[in-house]
Amino acid sequence: MMMVFGLFVFSLSTTAYQELQRQSDWRYPPQSRVGARPSRQFLGPGDDTITLTGTLLPEFTGGQRHLDELRRMAGEGKAWPLIEGTGRNYGLFVIENLSERKSRFFRDGAASQIDFDLTLQRIDDDDHQRLAVLDAATLRLVRGLFA
Repeated sequence: MMMVFGLFVFSLSTTAYQELQRQSDWRYPPQSRVGARPSRQFLGPGDDTITLTGTLLPEFTGGQRHLDELRRMAGEGKAWPLIEGTGRNYGLFVIENLSERKSRFFRDGAASQIDFDLTLQRIDDDDHQRLAVLDAATLRLVRGLFA
């Protein structure tokens, strides 16, 4: 397992990513002053964004159904814990964006290569209203994906 997002597992045999990019911001809004540079005051953390970029080869690894599951999770509008295979917990994240590019097609129109970018946005850990709740239907769906 490379990483888990809720119950969605990123691994070499399912949805492997080749790059993880993280951007963390901190808020220092300017306050204009006469005859001097603006002063800045630290207001706390800003956005924390993780982008996973990868290539799927459906003949050998995960395919469209895995990306469809991520889209389903995004449509719920819920936050999920993001935990690296090393055990590092990044916190609670929501799916902000998922894009895919298909190439190298078979006769039936199915792609033999799917490139994807998944953008995750961190939310405050105390925002419990957005925390995803696992129900029996979700557990059955996830089990079916990785069976």
